[in-house]
Amino acid sequence: MTTLYLTEEYALVRRESDGMLLVQIPARQGKDGVNPAPARSERIPLVKIDEVVVLGEITLTASAMHLLLDRDIEITFLGRYGQFKGRLSPPFSKNAILRMAQYRAHQDMGKRCELARRFVSGKLSNQRTLLLRYQRRRDAPEMGVAIEQMARLLAQLETLPLSQKAVPHMLASGDKAIVGTALETILGIEGAGSAAYFRNFGKFIADQEQWPFAGRIKRPATDPVNALLSFGYSLLTNKVASAVQLVGFDHFVGYLHSSFYGRPALALDLVEEFRPVIVDTVVLSLLNRKMLVVNDFVVEVGAFRLKSEKRSLFFTKLEERLNEVVQHPLFGYQTTYRHCIELQVRLLAKYLTGEIDAYPPFHIK
Repeated sequence: MTTLYLTEEYALVRRESDGMLLVQIPARQGKDGVNPAPARSERIPLVKIDEVVVLGEITLTASAMHLLLDRDIEITFLGRYGQFKGRLSPPFSKNAILRMAQYRAHQDMGKRCELARRFVSGKLSNQRTLLLRYQRRRDAPEMGVAIEQMARLLAQLETLPLSQKAVPHMLASGDKAIVGTALETILGIEGAGSAAYFRNFGKFIADQEQWPFAGRIKRPATDPVNALLSFGYSLLTNKVASAVQLVGFDHFVGYLHSSFYGRPALALDLVEEFRPVIVDTVVLSLLNRKMLVVNDFVVEVGAFRLKSEKRSLFFTKLEERLNEVVQHPLFGYQTTYRHCIELQVRLLAKYLTGEIDAYPPFHIK
């Protein structure tokens, strides 16, 4: 199963039969009238997809949306450059017991900190593993310093006491409940570890002159590498949000990330462990295998964006990575990264409902 990405501007998506969508793509005028593209239609069997992502100005008829929802297929709407707009989901899970456990854990600062610690441990451990892999191929003293720093941060995270009291004033983030708690320290460790990782991320890139990377810049992305990372993280977060919905969680209530109105906090928590494993690897593959050139990006108001005609390449490589078969680090059997995401969500559910004693982060080797 895979994701259907609808990217053709002004396309119309209709229901053709109980198991088929019809995508009608209008004629395209080429630049300066050269190489025009005629109108065409494509039939999409629903048996092949489990999610639909709509980018930009595309119309889905009501009957098409009803068909997808009847088949338990989520529809995610993104802006032209990948920014999340909204999601249509099948009826909410009936698992009220899980959601009550989720809410209780959010109110319990000790449990919230423990989960936050484990999400950050998974993220920093996987980032450090990527640094170690690169260092084996190439001597980079600065990278060795970052690897040692991240090892110290992981050790500090492991031994951090979680019983600190909260101080009643507001953080800049708007979450007054975490000031003075271990969660504030965990966020600081996460920030320090990610900064060390991204200070060295540019060294992973073969042609650093063509693809300079000074560090992680989110909004706006001021270079092509940051643009690719942000685009990939947005798409991956949508994947995780779908798994969260499937298992029966409320994806607006998280632990590491504050639960603000409309923010998919739990999806943002769980995506942390998979960012370096999936998105960072895809971005490096695209750049180091010379699948992209600088002209594949456009600059708008100081922000770099991947051109629409190259997004399909990014989607293809992301799906290939999600469908790559690996040995699961905990269970030992062969499965895909896509299934690993769902397994992590289910492990979280088992922890919150008392079936297992601790949530095990996803660690690559």
